[in-house]
Amino acid sequence: MLVVDDELHVRSALARSLTLMGYYADEAASGDQALQMLECAPYDVMVLDVRMPGIDGVQVMSRACQLYPKLRIIVLTGFASLESAIAAVKSHAADYLLKPASIHDVAAAIANALQQRTREGPPRVPSPERFLNAGPVTLDRERHVVTVAGTGGGQVRRAEFTVSESALLVHLMQHPGTVFSCRELAQTALGYKVSEREAQGSIRPHISRRRKKMEPEPDHPRLIRNTSGKGYFFAP
Repeated sequence: MLVVDDELHVRSALARSLTLMGYYADEAASGDQALQMLECAPYDVMVLDVRMPGIDGVQVMSRACQLYPKLRIIVLTGFASLESAIAAVKSHAADYLLKPASIHDVAAAIANALQQRTREGPPRVPSPERFLNAGPVTLDRERHVVTVAGTGGGQVRRAEFTVSESALLVHLMQHPGTVFSCRELAQTALGYKVSEREAQGSIRPHISRRRKKMEPEPDHPRLIRNTSGKGYFFAP
């Protein structure tokens, strides 16, 4: 297995964790080094960062896909983008994970990739529409995981949402700056046809839970805001 990431602490921690799980894990600090190592050893799986100096992950994926068709690639990135998602699709990536991904998510993706390789069947191709991005927020619509990029040196926040929480956030993110009443959100995002009063009893707790999960300061929200007497809007 080959772990490719230009950040030493990320690369080493992941490789060490995988070694403790019984995998043999080599490390590469750049895209150039990864391609050189792929020429020297028949790796089964490569866990690959996207943003790296020099040859980036998108270029590595493209070359590796052509030269080593049996290699299973797991993309691990803190910056999901349409370009990298499309590159993952074209390279038949086994999975596409957002940093900070838990070691359990990475291990599950690796196990699935190895099963695919054993069966020699085509890998499950991630859809470029799987990720929704607006400002610092990226939503994985398949895993219902939200990642909020840190600002001013702040840490990246990662939160798992329920299906309904994810659906409501999708609607708000797709219409940034648009104020929706609780009734509109209940009907459009969740499919509930209720009165405004009934909707408030359902939507307000939803919004409160989302803020606690994704806002650095839930009592002073920057992302999901409200306009008094009118409703809520997303401010990327």
